[in-house]
Amino acid sequence: MPKDFSRTERVADALQRELAQLVRDELRDPRVGMLNITAVEVSRDLAHAKVFVNFVGENSEEETREGVAALNGAAGFLRTLLAKRMQLRVVPRLKFLFDASGERGQHLSALIDYAVSRDRAKNSEDE
Repeated sequence: MPKDFSRTERVADALQRELAQLVRDELRDPRVGMLNITAVEVSRDLAHAKVFVNFVGENSEEETREGVAALNGAAGFLRTLLAKRMQLRVVPRLKFLFDASGERGQHLSALIDYAVSRDRAKNSEDE
């Protein structure tokens, strides 16, 4: 039997799709650049949404902070555009947060690759 998706999950998915288009097409802030919206978490009452973003390319910590600040500054504008596009009684307040899970994953993958190569080198020396 398929899993039923709750209303908050459906709204979160719709918000993620719409926000990706709006940021790409409507937002003209040079501090934002290219980004991926990795996840959206919506509260049960649909009043608040946490939008997790990851910037494409090599960005310094300062550029990342400025990009998130620019997105949070444009949150009201994006919320207004969402209200026009989506059929919701209440459009959630948006809070943008940086998602560092991709960087952590790359770091862990590099550590695993290093450990495997060291293990192979040690095993080849033993033989």
